[in-house]
Amino acid sequence: MHPMLNTAVKAARKAASIITRASFEVDKLHIRMKGQNDFVSEVDHAAEDAIISVLHEAYPSHGFLAEESGERDSTAEYVWCIDPLDGTTNFLHGLPQYCVSIALLHRGAAEQAVVFDPHRNELFTATKGAGAFLNDRRIRVSKTDRLDNALIGTGFPFKQVTNIDDYLRMLKNMMVTVSGVRRPGAAALDLAYVASGRYDGFWEIGLSPWDMAAGALLVREAGGLVGDLAGGEKYLENGRIVASNGKLFASILKTLHAKA
Repeated sequence: MHPMLNTAVKAARKAASIITRASFEVDKLHIRMKGQNDFVSEVDHAAEDAIISVLHEAYPSHGFLAEESGERDSTAEYVWCIDPLDGTTNFLHGLPQYCVSIALLHRGAAEQAVVFDPHRNELFTATKGAGAFLNDRRIRVSKTDRLDNALIGTGFPFKQVTNIDDYLRMLKNMMVTVSGVRRPGAAALDLAYVASGRYDGFWEIGLSPWDMAAGALLVREAGGLVGDLAGGEKYLENGRIVASNGKLFASILKTLHAKA
């Protein structure tokens, strides 16, 4: 395992231990609303602090882009992109679909990725050019080549309700085309599921870089394709992402753009 990836795994596991302990006493947590349908608790902050502490100690010259604390030396050559608890709403309701997501960006491109599901003890990792793994076992995207046989993941634009009409058109197009659509509520895990072949594809709009950076590298290192809704590379900038195996990518884009 690459030394930087090994450090990221250490940080993710430290954060996960905080999250797991707190999961037994969710009713005692102080919860604050950051925005419409957007919640944060002291667990998010504690997990993020733990991650940054581990990474900063190992790599003091690196920058950070984190969900709760924002940017810190974000113009550095290496920047850690962190979501300490992706799926906070699920966590606060006792729904076991959440994860820790950490990516290392080198000049804006992801080179290391960790997505850790503490409830299932599933550790997804990837290093650019070295493949993607689940608990040290190599993973690959699915081989499904027809949309009518495909299981597709998605996420609702719950923080940007101005996108709802556009999203509902996409959802309708997809629902009448594929074999099933799922929305568990943690984008980083959704992307990890594409990488491991559990989903045949995934799309979402209104995401932040920390939601996507690690999962996108997992998909690519598992042999899949990742892009924005135009098929380009600006998903970290515009928050609109599509991921799938290479056999379905173009068909998914075409379906998402079709008129209802």
